[in-house]
Amino acid sequence: MTSNDDILRALGRVEGRLTGIEDNVALLRKEVSDEKVSAHDSRAVLHKRLDEQARQIAQLDTRVAISGGADALIREEIKSLKETVETNQEAVAPALDEWKRMKTIGYGISGLIAFAGLTIGGIIAYASDGAVAALRHWLKIN
Repeated sequence: MTSNDDILRALGRVEGRLTGIEDNVALLRKEVSDEKVSAHDSRAVLHKRLDEQARQIAQLDTRVAISGGADALIREEIKSLKETVETNQEAVAPALDEWKRMKTIGYGISGLIAFAGLTIGGIIAYASDGAVAALRHWLKIN
C-alpha cells in the first residue's frame, strides 16, 4: 500500500505541474490577448484605409459628375456662340460685300486721279517750255 508521504509527493508533483500548466495558460492567454489587440489595431487601420478610399472614390465620382456637367454646359455655350457667329456673318455679309465693292471703286478712282495728275503734270511740263519762250518773247527778254 502506498503511504501518505507518497500520496503527498504525488499530489505535490500534480500541484507543481498544474502550476506550470496555469503559468503556460496565463502566458498563452497573454499572447492571445496581445494578438487580439494587434489584430484589432490592424483591422482598425485597414478599415480607416478602406473608409479613406471610399471617401476619395466618392469625391472622384463627384468631380467626374461636375466635370461632365461643365463639359456639357461648355459644349452648349460653344454651340450657341457658333450659331450666333453664323447669324452675324449672314447679317454682315451684304455690308462686307458692299464695302469690298466700294474699296475696289476707290482703288479705281485713286488710279484715275493719279493718272490724270501725271497726265496734267506731263502736259504742263511740255507746255511750260513753250510758255516760257512766249513769255520771254513778250517781255522781250533774250
